[in-house]
Order: sequence, then C-alpha cells, then structure tokens
Amino acid sequence: MTQTATAERPARPLSEMTGLEQIQQIFAHGGPPRGLPATLDFDHVELIDGRVILGGTPDERHYNPIGTVHGGYIASLLDSAVGCAVHASLPAGQGYTTLELKVAYHRAVTKKTGPLRAVGRVTHLGRRAAFAEATLVDLEGRAYASATTTCLVFDR
Repeated sequence: MTQTATAERPARPLSEMTGLEQIQQIFAHGGPPRGLPATLDFDHVELIDGRVILGGTPDERHYNPIGTVHGGYIASLLDSAVGCAVHASLPAGQGYTTLELKVAYHRAVTKKTGPLRAVGRVTHLGRRAAFAEATLVDLEGRAYASATTTCLVFDR
C-alpha cells in the first residue's frame, strides 16, 4: 500500500497528530519546504509501506576539495531518511531526538552518479528508544552508503 502526502487533511495542532500525519503535512507540497533539505536540494519524498524515501541529485556544489560529494551531504540525506522513518512511526503526543548516527560509505558519489534515494525504515520502535536504518542507492539500486540510528523517544 502506498501512502502519499496529502493536503486534504484539515490542519490540527501537531500535538494531536500522529508522526505519520505530521510527516504527510510537512511533505504535502512535494517535499521539505525549508531548512537543510532545501539548502541541500533534496528533491524527492515518498512514504511507502512503512519506508521513507528521500532523494537528491548531487552536483559540484556538494563537492569536497578532493572532487567527490562531501560525506556530510550523504550523511544528511541518510539522517533525514532514518529520522523521518522514526517520526512517521510515532503516535500522537510523542517526539524523538537522535542519540547516535553511524554512517558507512561504500563508494564515491559524484555528479555523474545522478539521482540518489535514501530508503529509511524503522527496525524497532520501543517506548523509550527507536532504531532505524537507511541505504543510499542510485536509480539502478547500487548502494553508495548506509546508516543506522538510535533515537530517544519521549512524550511531548
């Protein structure tokens, strides 16, 4: 089942919305409208079967001095995917914060790599901790990096 963001839902206070409803509202207009995702040109958002898929197409603006995409761009895309996956899994009245993020870089990314997708999913959601993972892939499914996270879950 595909869950898509929708602008049809009436606006309610965030405290009354589930994490999934909050994510749907945030991305209702095609993607993150502001902040770091806008700065880094993340350009793709999907919520599918409990997975969050975020995307971006890196170019030379995202390069480090050695001529490849900076690891921070890759880590930010993966961090956003695991964070949104946790967020989308929370009931109303709960929030989260990242305790740990581990990123493994599998191969270099350049502008020739083309569009990338960070596919995040929750591996365990408990009362006080959540665990999630994400893989960064190109459109052919080749893995470029992966990440795991531990998040603290709390009542708002």
